[in-house]
Amino acid sequence: MPRKPRVALATCRTAPQVNPDRDLPVLVEELCRAGAEASARVWDDPAVDWAAFDLVVIRSTWDYSWRAAEFVAWAEKCGQVTRIVNPAAVVRWNTDKRYLGELAAAGVPTVSTRYVAPGEQVELPGDHEFVVKPTSGAGARFAARYLPGELPAARAQIARMHAEGLTAMVQPYARNIDVTGERALLYVGGGLLHASRKGAVLTPGTPYDERKVAHPGLERWTPTEAERGVAERALAAVPDAASTGRELLYARVDLVDGDDGRPVVMELELVEPNFFLWLHPGSVRAVAAAIMAAAGS
Repeated sequence: MPRKPRVALATCRTAPQVNPDRDLPVLVEELCRAGAEASARVWDDPAVDWAAFDLVVIRSTWDYSWRAAEFVAWAEKCGQVTRIVNPAAVVRWNTDKRYLGELAAAGVPTVSTRYVAPGEQVELPGDHEFVVKPTSGAGARFAARYLPGELPAARAQIARMHAEGLTAMVQPYARNIDVTGERALLYVGGGLLHASRKGAVLTPGTPYDERKVAHPGLERWTPTEAERGVAERALAAVPDAASTGRELLYARVDLVDGDDGRPVVMELELVEPNFFLWLHPGSVRAVAAAIMAAAGS
């Protein structure tokens, strides 16, 4: 009788600042039903022997942005002893949101972004609303929305980020998000699986260090042809994925409408995107099947 593939779903420790992963127990159960020996494992638990698994799937490692360098190092070490998805090279690239500049250079419509590293001069727009957030962040951590008259507060935020070694991103506020929301297109196994839409996360006057509701008003969504086109252009521009010899197991492309009403990439989530399986329960089996295929079953 063939041995069951051993699959680890990498997650993080329970913490007040981290939302629980509602999908994790459901996915573990479905993988076991599909014939795997599946379990959830904390990514920074020194007691875990990652080499004992046939496949490690990065799932809800939602505390990584506090320790991005440590997390990338873990992914690279893990990839040396077993197969990890998405691959460590992709993890290294995608944990730093300066990838948006690379996507833009490749011709992918993206939200216009400037980067301010520690020690660099801070230049902020004085004629339009804008957003400041870190290049390594999740769940709107250290993100805030500012009016042109709130430059001192924005500078104070950037100074705090620089003191912690973080590079800041400055983006014009995508005003249409207040009307058409943000759409998240989830790709699994190379194909579009489902899509969701949520409302604006950043509200005027909310401090950058205050906890936000990460997915307000989340609902199912049917993506337009234009949205799918932009998402697929973004995925085609991902470096290193092709060099691994395998497709990305999963990818989530987050889109908003630009001032002209056309979709642009807000974020490209290739590391630990929320799949929102609780909203799309019919997708659980497809995700498990893709994981089983990646595990060689």
